[in-house]
Amino acid sequence: MDEIAVISMARNDDMFIQKWISYYGNHFGEHNLFLILDGMDQKRPSNTNINCLRVPHKKLSRSQGDKNRVQIVSSLAKSLFKRYKRVIACDIDEFLVLDPNTKSTLSEYLLKKSNRASLSALGVDVGQHIDKEQAIDLKAAFLDQRSFGIIAARYTKPVVAYKPLNWGSGYHRVKWRNYNIDNNLYLFHFGMVDYKRSTGKTEDASRVEQGWTKHLDRRFKIFDDIRSNKAISGDEIIKSTRTRFQWLRTPYAWNKPRQSKPEVVIQIPERFKGTV
Repeated sequence: MDEIAVISMARNDDMFIQKWISYYGNHFGEHNLFLILDGMDQKRPSNTNINCLRVPHKKLSRSQGDKNRVQIVSSLAKSLFKRYKRVIACDIDEFLVLDPNTKSTLSEYLLKKSNRASLSALGVDVGQHIDKEQAIDLKAAFLDQRSFGIIAARYTKPVVAYKPLNWGSGYHRVKWRNYNIDNNLYLFHFGMVDYKRSTGKTEDASRVEQGWTKHLDRRFKIFDDIRSNKAISGDEIIKSTRTRFQWLRTPYAWNKPRQSKPEVVIQIPERFKGTV
């Protein structure tokens, strides 16, 4: 029985769509994937059974675009609950991974009973160690090629919905609800997985026009952090960081975790190799 749907939205993507289809399709079946293409000019992926729809593109600032995107996704997710028990929604470069130590499938795990509206996954922002790692091979497993990242509050997102809800910008929070970070779910963010491809985003005229320049400049810091800091074993710090994120928040954003400083570079545990 098809019980879990996955939604994402993309524009001008030439890197992650096929990986998104392959990964989530293997877990839940391609016919349960819903990809929204932002713009009537966007090409539909070929040779796939996913559900794909195009919406007219609106020229918006980066922040306005984030809000518009989650409004569209939240609306679709609400309608899908008429057919599905769970809905996953995240950016096209984000991959929900179950800890291999659970010895369970992602589908089995998510279908367990939950008395919460959503579950958050602990965010890991993966970057390239430019001294030790080569350019990314898009056809190979990403976590076979990348070993370093930062446990990040900004990517600790409530991406699993158990009932209709409204996500906030970037899926960073669920409006009017608290959050709960699951002990076994991880959200691997690969936006900075390749130095050359990531820094090339600044040459995208549409991104510059929408006000992405300062945001991308901040994001590029991950390459220096990974290169200049000694990595800590992920398992040594994951549990304590998850606990801090669960309780650390600001009064005006109580339904999303706040980053503790300084950010710590981790070595991703070996058991995650091959998962994405």
